[in-house]
Amino acid sequence: MTEIEVVYSDNSLIVVNKPSGLLSVPGRGPDKQDCVISRLLVAFPNAKVVHRLDCATSGLMVLAQSLESQRELSRQFHDREVSKEYIACVHGHCLEEGEVNLPLMTDWPNRPRQMVSEDGKAAQTFYQRVALEQVSGLPISRVVLTPVTGRTHQLRVHMLSIGHVIMGDKLYAQGVARDAVERLHLHATRLSIKQPETQESMEFVSDAPF
Repeated sequence: MTEIEVVYSDNSLIVVNKPSGLLSVPGRGPDKQDCVISRLLVAFPNAKVVHRLDCATSGLMVLAQSLESQRELSRQFHDREVSKEYIACVHGHCLEEGEVNLPLMTDWPNRPRQMVSEDGKAAQTFYQRVALEQVSGLPISRVVLTPVTGRTHQLRVHMLSIGHVIMGDKLYAQGVARDAVERLHLHATRLSIKQPETQESMEFVSDAPF
């Protein structure tokens, strides 16, 4: 069992570094009960979920330590006061920077996949290329992704929509882009929030493990 790294904790919140392959909250069925919140409750019995990361995504995740803090942190996410950055390695050489502004909705016949649709919810992502690399001979762009909204699979579908699927994506990538690496190359690398009680600005950084 991979131990969850606790990056920070106080009376109001906990910030952890979630490993790839671990659910944020319990899923359906007895085989999907192991998750971030269930593990944290052992040491932090008052821990409460505020937001989630995809199972395949690693990186920074904040949890609350009280109902009051949960409400305040959830408000910050809802009102888009939280700043988040992700590091990803995508297939191909993308532009140096850009914006993807495409609405998303669930692809119901192919759940849990999401898709671009005019009937979906507004979704906006900014990206900036920080390096050109190679993996198994494939051209790769290392990018910083900044989501403005927080839709399910937003970063994965938005990068796919511009022809640069995230490496190792078992849902959206195909062939070598899916199989050349062992895990999804998407990591929540930076998280900026306000301490729920003091409203002090707090920023946390976690380096990508790929």
